[in-house]
Amino acid sequence: MKSVKNFLLAVFACVLMLAPSCADAAQTWEQIGEHIRVTLNEAVEIYRAGDVDLAKKTVNDAYYAIYEKDGLEMTIRRTISAKDVGMTEYYFNCMKRVMIDGGTPEAAKAEADKVMEMIDKDVALLMNKGTEQGGWASFWAAFLILIREGMEAILVLVAIIAYLSRAGRPEYLNTVYNWAIAAIAASFLSAYIFSTVLDSASSGAGREIIEGATALFAVVVLLATSAWMGSKADAAKWKSYIDGLVSKTISTGKMRALGLAAFLAVYREGAEVILFYQALFNNAFGDVDMIWFGFAAGCAVLAVLFFLIQHGALRIPLRPFFIITGTLMFLLAVSFTGSGIEELQEGGVVSMTRIEGFPTIDILGIYPTYETLIPQVLLIAGAVLWVLYNSRKTGATAEGQNC
Repeated sequence: MKSVKNFLLAVFACVLMLAPSCADAAQTWEQIGEHIRVTLNEAVEIYRAGDVDLAKKTVNDAYYAIYEKDGLEMTIRRTISAKDVGMTEYYFNCMKRVMIDGGTPEAAKAEADKVMEMIDKDVALLMNKGTEQGGWASFWAAFLILIREGMEAILVLVAIIAYLSRAGRPEYLNTVYNWAIAAIAASFLSAYIFSTVLDSASSGAGREIIEGATALFAVVVLLATSAWMGSKADAAKWKSYIDGLVSKTISTGKMRALGLAAFLAVYREGAEVILFYQALFNNAFGDVDMIWFGFAAGCAVLAVLFFLIQHGALRIPLRPFFIITGTLMFLLAVSFTGSGIEELQEGGVVSMTRIEGFPTIDILGIYPTYETLIPQVLLIAGAVLWVLYNSRKTGATAEGQNC
């Protein structure tokens, strides 16, 4: 329990340190949209003058320093649809692609107009919905961001904690919590560097690249953990494993892998949450108390969910427990694959080839691009083959024992 309290205190301390640094004057959605328009027009004129690198940097400024940092991207994703955000990001990318490929200034302007068509439409929808940047809107934004981002981390932590409890090794729980607390500290440090040390364009792209790389690294750890948990679904194998634990501790390598899984799950979400809160504080219109209220409510709900899921997991019979947790780890790996590659696309590292008409399911990491979907399909196909192989292998072993 002491470790849980330390974990929650670390979350609170990191968010508390954000508030003093977020003293920018708040803007309306229309002002933010107009700021993007002016910046994109400036980028077109710079490109027309022949400075391609500065033109691309100016487009990045419009995206990272205004669209993302001022909270418009986050609010559209939360209030309207992730699909609209995806289309807007795609048009930003197309505008830069025109410049890289040496297209005409008119072609670059046409892509800028597509960006603004999406933004103007979404800004109008926000205003028609009465989605302002203050009052209860600030509360719900702070609350939902924490719930959405925190749930993925909680699911990974619960699976690891439940496993250690099942194995009769509660003394290792502090190690898991310490890794999670270290991830919170690393999240804040990353967010601080990206928001204050680096300039807006390079920090935005760098943050997306680090988040994407972290997500893909987490995929490897989650897949390994998923496969390992799946292999323990057989009662005889689990008994043999537990018998081994009676005479020795969990191997250093296995404990490091579990700790690393906890670290990556928390770090991946932590930096994003902190930067989202930064945007909220920047556009609070004096309603900072409502942001803190939303944060506190989100922490309370996550704590309750953590308790319920953890204790529920411990009551699941052995075989279903490992099947469920192994499947959960795999599904998170599939989701992280999509979202990780999507973040690399936003950082300009991976290309973006859209599939028209394909849905965007942000919470599952499903995005309408070939670059995100093909690796996910390959992961699922590989998992199916792995399950079939193990089922056949188990069946053959059982037949051999019966002979």
